[in-house]
Amino acid sequence: MVEPADRSSTAGQRLGAPESFGVSTLEPGLRPPAQPPGRQVSMRVQMLDDTQEVFQISQRSPGKVLFDLVCAHLNLVEGDYFGLEYQDQRKMTVWLDLLKPTLKQIRRPKNTILRFVVKFFPPDHTQLMEELTRYLFALQIKRDLACGRLICNDTSAALMVSHIIQSEIGDFDETQSWQHLLHNKYLPDQDAIRDEIIDCHRDHVGQTPAESDYQLLEIARRLEMYGVRLHPAKDREGTKLSLAVANSGVLVFQGNTKINSFNWSKIRKLSFKRKRFLIKLRADPTNAHHDTLEFAMASRDCCKVFWKICVEYHAFFRLFEEPKPKPKPILFTRGSSFRFSGRTQKQIIDYVKDSEPKKVPFERKHSKILSNSSISPQSASTRSHVPKESATSIPLADQPDSDRLSHLAVPNGSEEPQAVTPPTNGLHGLTAAPGSDPTQPRQNHHVAGSVLDQQLLNPGPSCRANKGSPGSEKSSLGGPHVAVNGNSSVNGQRMGRTGVLGAEQSAEIQPLSPLTSPLLTEAGYVRNDEEDEARRKKFPTDKAYFIAKELLTTERTYLNDLQVITESFHSAVGKDEAFPDSVKSLISANYDPVYKFHQGFLKETEQRLAQWEGRSNAHIKGDYQRIGDVLLKNIQGLRQLTIHLQKHSECLVELERACRSSRKVETLCRDFEQQRVCYLPLNIFLLRPLHRLLHYKLILERLCKHYPPTHDDFRDCRAALADISEMVLQLQGIMMKMENFQKLIELKKDLTGVEDLISPGREFIRLGCLSKLSGKGLQQRMFFLFSDCLVYTSRGMTPSNQFKVHGQLPLYGMTIRESEEEWGVPHSFTLFGQRQSVVVAASCTSEMERWVEDIRMAIDLAEQSSSLNNDLLSTSLSDNKLSEDGGGEQESEDELGGSRSSLERQGHRGNTTVHVCWHRNTSVSMVDFSIAVENQLSGNLLRKFKNSNGWQKLWVVFTNFSLFFYKSHQDDYPLASLPLLGYSVTVPSESENIHKDYVFKLHFKSHVYYFRSESEYTFERWMEVIRSATCSTSRSLPSTRKDLY
Repeated sequence: MVEPADRSSTAGQRLGAPESFGVSTLEPGLRPPAQPPGRQVSMRVQMLDDTQEVFQISQRSPGKVLFDLVCAHLNLVEGDYFGLEYQDQRKMTVWLDLLKPTLKQIRRPKNTILRFVVKFFPPDHTQLMEELTRYLFALQIKRDLACGRLICNDTSAALMVSHIIQSEIGDFDETQSWQHLLHNKYLPDQDAIRDEIIDCHRDHVGQTPAESDYQLLEIARRLEMYGVRLHPAKDREGTKLSLAVANSGVLVFQGNTKINSFNWSKIRKLSFKRKRFLIKLRADPTNAHHDTLEFAMASRDCCKVFWKICVEYHAFFRLFEEPKPKPKPILFTRGSSFRFSGRTQKQIIDYVKDSEPKKVPFERKHSKILSNSSISPQSASTRSHVPKESATSIPLADQPDSDRLSHLAVPNGSEEPQAVTPPTNGLHGLTAAPGSDPTQPRQNHHVAGSVLDQQLLNPGPSCRANKGSPGSEKSSLGGPHVAVNGNSSVNGQRMGRTGVLGAEQSAEIQPLSPLTSPLLTEAGYVRNDEEDEARRKKFPTDKAYFIAKELLTTERTYLNDLQVITESFHSAVGKDEAFPDSVKSLISANYDPVYKFHQGFLKETEQRLAQWEGRSNAHIKGDYQRIGDVLLKNIQGLRQLTIHLQKHSECLVELERACRSSRKVETLCRDFEQQRVCYLPLNIFLLRPLHRLLHYKLILERLCKHYPPTHDDFRDCRAALADISEMVLQLQGIMMKMENFQKLIELKKDLTGVEDLISPGREFIRLGCLSKLSGKGLQQRMFFLFSDCLVYTSRGMTPSNQFKVHGQLPLYGMTIRESEEEWGVPHSFTLFGQRQSVVVAASCTSEMERWVEDIRMAIDLAEQSSSLNNDLLSTSLSDNKLSEDGGGEQESEDELGGSRSSLERQGHRGNTTVHVCWHRNTSVSMVDFSIAVENQLSGNLLRKFKNSNGWQKLWVVFTNFSLFFYKSHQDDYPLASLPLLGYSVTVPSESENIHKDYVFKLHFKSHVYYFRSESEYTFERWMEVIRSATCSTSRSLPSTRKDLY
């Protein structure tokens, strides 16, 4: 055996790599280090394409030498995402330590095969700059699918396999695709979904191998089991669990379901003692859990293996540079000297950005399309688009792939989707999925990529790419995050069609506080417990029935929201000549057809549920105990309205332009928002049709997960899910770009003394309350973090209590440092700007960590973008000279709740999320708003006050971090609302004497409410969505948008 450079034909040459060693992955720009003298040893390495290569190393060389040889052999620049794993003498799979001598780790090199595999899985595949890196990641996903490690539902599996086939054989040909599937095994249970794979492959015509890799990674990264390597363990009670590590922290699984996660920011220390693995958490007064979690693993070696990979994951994703080695102790050693070796993810990204673009040609081993692919590292603004492959595609001989994977199958299951926020590029340059370069021939077709330039707005790089956040596990689409903001309460309350209050005028006299309990009297109808139990027993108990009922209840709320636009808003502005006819016609033409369609959809759903509940004789035959056929029929009908849904972004932008150009139009819209029927900001109602697509997708995912494949309703549900997933994918770009735009519009209404808040390149990241240190001590201030600056304000004395800008700090060149010891102020940190420095303090450690994390991320993004923007936000600071020491009155929440004059002074905009954060001293991020979009729920609940005896039946709508209360679903507007930010949701204790099933408790300070649902499923759903509002995304949630599905 000879060294790779001396061989006549190597895998690197077959992949198109030059004969030079290329770039070292550890020291950019250098060749691999010279090997120490000594006897040469042959090491066998199995690549991701299943080929094996032999490398010659010195017997004294460290593992880094072998790893560098492999990366140089492939001409792989981003090699630090990968590693070499092998089985040691204990039959445990371990990673090759790059700092230790290779032969001290591998005792019998002749009998050991190392595997070159992906070691670190980034949350976003757009962070991978090189096409070769994405290709190798795609091979890893292919391998994980085949061995049953990447568990997902059939829809996701079929879609991923179809992209793999597209990259291997090119455009769809029925005979060729069928034969290829017969001779290659991509999934353990592939035969069961072969037809679905073929159907998906048919839709990929014109897609190049590079685009197929991109789409494959887009789907895979949203799966809960993406990049997860399970390590068996047990908790203190002996329950069998599994531990895993990811870019965000340590994960806990039960079976294949994630049940908990511990973010790196929450973890103080990871250690192990014998066979006990310990997670020590940072102190959190609001958390009743132990600060040290203990898990028992099979042996001390198992603990050490998992501890090492945790250390490496933390260093790779959280540190800016490789950690320096510890100094050698003089006498005694304490603890392990193990450390991460290699470049961190930030160093890799910075290096590839700064280096000259290189063409990296390579051959795809399994692909019958020979593509000399060369792509330059892309800028941050373009990497979120599907890469185009500049390829010369030559059909090769159509022969079966002899190197297919064959592994033991693991039962296929469904995962709870995980939370991930996809990157957004604002409202400018919405692009269609690009096709091939039209100048290059494809195997069957060539399609020119098209670009849709809608010239709306241009928010810059994503500010949420590193936040965990919810999308669907099953899509190439993953649900986009659409943010909401608005009124958390109703300005005053009067009776609806079936009022609860004793008299209409009494409600007019007593306006509702946005932060205290809903002012609903207890004199309403109180349910008899025996009557309630008897009613419950008459209805079906199948979980599918309650999922279908959730579809019905949320559809009723959705139709009422559409009615706000199509009827209430139209009648409010229709007769006014100041309102532009073009905008009026645009809204009517694109919302009326949607409203009429959903009227029919709701009627069919109501009829089906009535039949299911047994209010007809059809249920005896079982013909109507399903909902999939109704969903499939109507979603196929909804696809015909896609052209209208695509226009909704234009409606939002044109309405905003009309408000900017005419003060009369702005007044009309503001007056309409004062009406009780407009219980949320008007712009949120305009976004509701796009939000609703995400809800259909989530409901269908739950149905597909619940039904066995043999169920009569499963096939229809799966087909409907495929259709709605395609729609979400088609509209995903629009939804994501409208999100930031809508949020900036709402913030503009809450701020005074600032102009041009909505400008190209600006993204909202977080808002919340911090205390600013000044000459007179700590002053409460409201902070708004954008992608280019940090603005701090205080609550002004305007009729609507807008927040007045005191100052702003440009993020470019800013540094941040924790300064609790320096100033003696708990939870404080200092912001060092180029013009001034500010010391601020958060209310608790967790709040400080969230702010510091987001500010650091925003600083990185600001430095990656253009140079310092001196303009920032145009403000009239000469008019804003409120005293920093004494400016801004401060009202406690209790003062607000007890002061009627304060409430009257607030007006309609006094109840927004911004004001809730101000009074409850908390913060909300864009990720929180995005999760809130998908966590909307409606239905009947029984409510009980702390000191009352009976239960009152109410129709409750959860949206925008608040509960809105109606007497029935037919009411035009809510009677009261309860903002949930700061509340805790728990289950009543025994001492509270709530001897009923399915009861949950909401409490904040002295305010306590009990709510009772009708079934276990609805109880879990209400707990799930309320927790999404009462817990920040950086905490460990039992469910999230991906961690919430």
